[in-house]
Amino acid sequence: MAAATHGQGDRSVPHHHLSSTWVVPALVAVITYAVLASHETWNRWRTASFCTGGALLTVAFTDPVATLAATDFRGHMLQHLLIGMLAPLALVMGAPMTLMLRALPVAHARRVTRALRGPVAHAVANPWTALLLSVGGMAALYCTPLYALVPAPVAHVHFLLAGCLFAWVIAGPDPAPRRPSVPARLAVLAVAIAVHAGLSQVMYAGWLDLPVPADQLRGAAEIMYYGGDVSELLLALALAVSWRPRRRPELVFPGLTVRVPGEPEPMPVRPAPAPPGPPVAALVPLTPYEYGDERDEPDPYDL
Repeated sequence: MAAATHGQGDRSVPHHHLSSTWVVPALVAVITYAVLASHETWNRWRTASFCTGGALLTVAFTDPVATLAATDFRGHMLQHLLIGMLAPLALVMGAPMTLMLRALPVAHARRVTRALRGPVAHAVANPWTALLLSVGGMAALYCTPLYALVPAPVAHVHFLLAGCLFAWVIAGPDPAPRRPSVPARLAVLAVAIAVHAGLSQVMYAGWLDLPVPADQLRGAAEIMYYGGDVSELLLALALAVSWRPRRRPELVFPGLTVRVPGEPEPMPVRPAPAPPGPPVAALVPLTPYEYGDERDEPDPYDL
């Protein structure tokens, strides 16, 4: 049985061979990140995470994975797993947006934050939008004729960007506009896991009209099922680790005393006079993002 490549009609390979020039943008991004991080007080784990994402992209676009993807549908699925799920998670956990905002001049950084607070950013950064673009895009590719129509480079760019968007809005350390609560994001992630598992099972059963041999189709479905579970569990772990429940403020009532039986009557404590200066509200910096994820302190990366 012949296999069809993206946008190439009937041929014997699922993808045309990807040139090593695809690695250049990943290397440029990693080098730029490393240079910026060297000029800042930056977490080394963030740097290691971003570099790991760049390394995963390099593996996906070079041999032996690139050659396997060009000859076997299982290699194609492995490549998409690296490009669309594992590499985006590692890249996003490096907090590249925060590093960029720190490196930019204040005026330019504030322009970026204003853009991120706009209606377009709010719509794109919605978890359900990210779910539709990532998991929904994968379902559309394999369940419709798009697999034979969409060129491979377009599919790769889409899965990389959609994967980064999904990882960012679910568990990214970078600030996000109007980020929902942790339970709401966990619900979206649960839907993604269910859809991903269902799609892989449908593929394994051979119910999808994909022009690939049956053994390759089943092998690709197994890679999608187990590899997707691993990446989504890592995303859930990242969300759980970054969750900082809101601490309730302690209420202090000046002059209120508690009398212990058997003890002498305590003297009421008078509140100290307020120090001269601007009101307290004027000392609290306004953050450019609207958080809803129950953080216990202002995000240190906000301008």
